[in-house]
Amino acid sequence: FATRYVVKGAAQSRDRSRVRLRFVEWGGSHDTVAEEAVLPDDATHAVSQNELPMALTRAEGRQVVQRWLAEARISRDSARFALPPSQSLDLGAGDVVRLPGQDGEGAALYRVDRVEQAEAQIIEAVRIEPVVYQPLQVAEDHPRSDPFAAPAPVLPLFLDLPLMRGDEVAHAPHLCASARDWPGAVAVYGADLGGAFALEELLPARATVGITRTPLAAGPVGRWDRGADLEVELIGGSLDSAEGRAVLNGANRLAIGDGSPDRWEVIQFAEASLIAPNRYLIRSRLRGQYGSDGQMPDLWPEGSYVVLLDAAVEQLDLSLSQRRLAREYRVGPARRPYDDPSFVALTASFDGNGLRPYAPVHLRADGALGADLTVSWIRRTRIEGDSWDLEEVPLGEETEAYRIRVMSGPTVLRDDRVTAPSWTYDSAAQAADGAVAGDRIEVAQLSARYGAGPAASMSLA
Repeated sequence: FATRYVVKGAAQSRDRSRVRLRFVEWGGSHDTVAEEAVLPDDATHAVSQNELPMALTRAEGRQVVQRWLAEARISRDSARFALPPSQSLDLGAGDVVRLPGQDGEGAALYRVDRVEQAEAQIIEAVRIEPVVYQPLQVAEDHPRSDPFAAPAPVLPLFLDLPLMRGDEVAHAPHLCASARDWPGAVAVYGADLGGAFALEELLPARATVGITRTPLAAGPVGRWDRGADLEVELIGGSLDSAEGRAVLNGANRLAIGDGSPDRWEVIQFAEASLIAPNRYLIRSRLRGQYGSDGQMPDLWPEGSYVVLLDAAVEQLDLSLSQRRLAREYRVGPARRPYDDPSFVALTASFDGNGLRPYAPVHLRADGALGADLTVSWIRRTRIEGDSWDLEEVPLGEETEAYRIRVMSGPTVLRDDRVTAPSWTYDSAAQAADGAVAGDRIEVAQLSARYGAGPAASMSLA
């Protein structure tokens, strides 16, 4: 019985020139990673992708795909031959045989992959090269290991702020979160009262939030506040100084408030000096910016919140119909469900202070109490009010309207509406109201969407 064999070339076999392997990286965070090997003469984008449920280093994965690729190229040569029954037990699957080469080539090694038992033993084998199975010298990459972030609660803060850049959604509040041990991305879930929660926002970065360690008294508006230094202890982040021109162009915005959504004053600062770890002294301030002077109290006490208004403070996607409606929010680590104990539950509503008119300025009265008083003022605008080239700043509201109140303590003596920046308080009205020295006149601009903004006031004398 004669032994015959046929060697099949590359044209009769499969071609694999790009191999990718996905596996679990050992020694790090056990992320699923991939290694890929490609032949230099590869002319196709087709990839043979495989996955192993094993933990390997990057170097081990690289060796595996390189060996697979080399083995696939060599195994394109295969052999098929028959053995007589007298040799039927001499060879089996997995055995390696040496066969003479063709066309003057030397002998080559073939691995038996398939054996068919019949009257003769039909053997199918593929070519191998021992050098393919020798260990390769591959540089080992150190695995990436992320520090463990405990699912601790974060400090969420809602800030219903005025327009600052001008491209914000006027009725939508801002939101930020901070923590000393930052858990990574923070998820914000919202729901109508009694409704189902849905994901509304992802906060990827920790905001620069701090607590004041000294009180801040009310300061001048429209010029630099050179008063006592404000000491701030940050929970996370840092503060930097800026040139005065940069501050006038909008740099170093900082909100100071009591933590409620509505009570925030926007200030800016030029100097921030580090005096201890996470502690700064803030000097050279601009107070009551963007019309927030109406939110400036006589004193921000020690323990007030400060928030650096940078990219980490994002606007909440709130529809206009949800404005001034109380809603429930849950804020916590994005890797946890919203009912996890690490989530902070809040209930809040928002006035939409980007729609709030500014308080008028330069309120004055011509005349004396008991005679006709002519009260005048200059309005301000919340939209495009920085240009010095215009004769008058844009109105910013649907119509020009003001509310005038005469107040005796908390009692309203008179409540009028006018459509021009002046009002006459004649002697007859004064007598009818019983106005006396020390009573106040308050003037507030009206908005059809917001209502009355902060009021400017003056005392009757």
